[in-house]
Order: sequence, then C-alpha cells, then structure tokens
Amino acid sequence: MAAVVHVVDDDETFRRSTARLLRALGYEVMVYESAQALLEQLPDDGGASCILLDVQIPGLSGPALQSRLVEIGSALPIVFITGHGDIPMTVRAIKAGAEDFLTKPVPKDKLIDAIERVVARHHVVREQYLRLQSLHSLIAKLTPRERQVFERVVRGKINKQIAFELGAAERTIKAHRERVMKKAGVQTLAELVSIAERAGILAHKAGG
Repeated sequence: MAAVVHVVDDDETFRRSTARLLRALGYEVMVYESAQALLEQLPDDGGASCILLDVQIPGLSGPALQSRLVEIGSALPIVFITGHGDIPMTVRAIKAGAEDFLTKPVPKDKLIDAIERVVARHHVVREQYLRLQSLHSLIAKLTPRERQVFERVVRGKINKQIAFELGAAERTIKAHRERVMKKAGVQTLAELVSIAERAGILAHKAGG
C-alpha cells in the first residue's frame, strides 16, 4: 500500500505542484487548504504516512494543529514548511515533535528526501508498535494465575519453586506452564523469555 502524504497549505499553486511531484513518485496525496479541513477529515495513521504542514496557514496555525493532533493521540509525523524561516518557531515545533522544518522555496530533492526519511521512520515505528500491541494482546489472554506462572517461568524459576511461592501443587504449576506456552504459541523457554523481554516484562528483572 502506497504511503500517504497529507499536504496542508493555503497556497493552491504549492498544493497542486507538490501533489503532482509526490504522486509521480508513487505516493498517495491528500490536500487540504486549512488545518481545520484536515481535522474534519482526520487521517487514519494506520499506514506509513506524514503531514506536510504550512506554519503560517490562516485560521488554525500549523503549530496549533500540531498541538491538537497530539491531544487527540494522532501519531502522524509532521514536516513543517514555511516561507518565513522563524527560528524560535522552528525550535518550538521540533521540541513538540516535528520531524523536520523546511523553508520555502524548497528544492525538490530536499523535499523528497525529507518526506522519504519521515515516512520510512514512521513505517518502522508503526511496525514496532503493532508488534508490541500483538505481544500485549497475547499476554492479556492469560488468566491471573497463568500470568503469575508466566512471570516466574521467564525469570528462570522451576516448577517446584513456583509451586512453593504460589502455594500450589507442582503438577498444577506444570499444567499452567503448558497452557501458557500453548497460548503464547511457543515451543521453548527461550521463545517465551523473548516475548517477555520484548513486552517489557523483564525490564526490571534486576530489581526483583
């Protein structure tokens, strides 16, 4: 699926020329003449994409839109573009999470490079997020007792130790352990430990 670039700029000529350039490179392009227009058709950030956003756009400004998107939980990366080269504004936008800041007129190669870089980074971050969500979803399927057994197994404790800690029979712990492995879709302890590490379960192992 093609990456999507959302171009938000009140300059119709810029919107049209930028859309033509990016579509020729294989991007899907959506254009908006105002920040409000984008909010009214809030883009889905389910795929690799980014927003190319004019800073001094009339009405709701670029930085104001950036803040609004953060408030509603949008993870779409933003490349700001301006004809004013306002350094303090650049610093504020970057601190607030903007990926890049370009000054008009933007050379084609510089614009393309910025968008390619940001879209590629968003794709990687999105994939990592989806994998993490999948792991947490998997762990959420465990019963409270299975979760207790899981957390002890991945820390290297044997069934006998776990049985003593939880006040259960060793054969019961063994049954729980088998169900945990089955729900996790793994065959070995190493695979189970890998899931725990990626999900952050072992992040504080040293501390207990």
